[in-house]
Amino acid sequence: MSASWLFSTPCSKLNHHLYHRNYFKQIVTTSSSNPNRGAFTTLKERVTFEKEIKKSKFIAIAGHIPDERSAQSFLSEVRDPRATHSCWAYKVGEQYRTNDNGEPSGTAGKPIHSAIASSGLDIIMVVVIRNFVGIKLGTGGLVRAYGGVAAECLRNASTCLIKSKVPMGLEVPFELLGVLYHQLQSSQAEDIKQDYDTGKDGVTMVTFKVDFDRAQGLEEAIKTNCSRDIVFYKC
Repeated sequence: MSASWLFSTPCSKLNHHLYHRNYFKQIVTTSSSNPNRGAFTTLKERVTFEKEIKKSKFIAIAGHIPDERSAQSFLSEVRDPRATHSCWAYKVGEQYRTNDNGEPSGTAGKPIHSAIASSGLDIIMVVVIRNFVGIKLGTGGLVRAYGGVAAECLRNASTCLIKSKVPMGLEVPFELLGVLYHQLQSSQAEDIKQDYDTGKDGVTMVTFKVDFDRAQGLEEAIKTNCSRDIVFYKC
């Protein structure tokens, strides 16, 4: 997505019209905190998978995490303090972290992350708990065990497609509001709000959110049915 598509007006003009309005600051914050501009697939619900390998019990627990800050909370919820190791990895957009939790370096966290990357899922964390009973697996065995259990856990999980929302705003004359709202409803726009404090007679500011893959089509439809001169503000 190009920068010119995201902002159709200079920043100074955007700030003058919108930035100090509370409703727009709210949708800007919501949008910028989302690391995935577009669509992504994630886990619908938390899922658990267990497997015994050479008498060691491996338990993989995977779930959706809204952001990186939620990773520690997820780990605290699922880890077993009695277990020998609780190794993990998460992926949130382009950001990821891994932890071997006492296993030899690179034998647990990285294979778990590789399983996440191979699954095509995003905004998720996988914790693999191991209860060790004295039979060593070796570095190769550990890589296969942690990566394999994580992969099987994700393979059996229910998933869902999430579409990012694009916040948009525009100034429109009162007489075109009916036409505008028809287009917004046709594109399933959400969180529609109006502000009459534009400093212009007979003009109101309308803000809304729409699925990223509907945004460009909605813009064209509004320009076609309302006015080609309408300026859109996007973030």
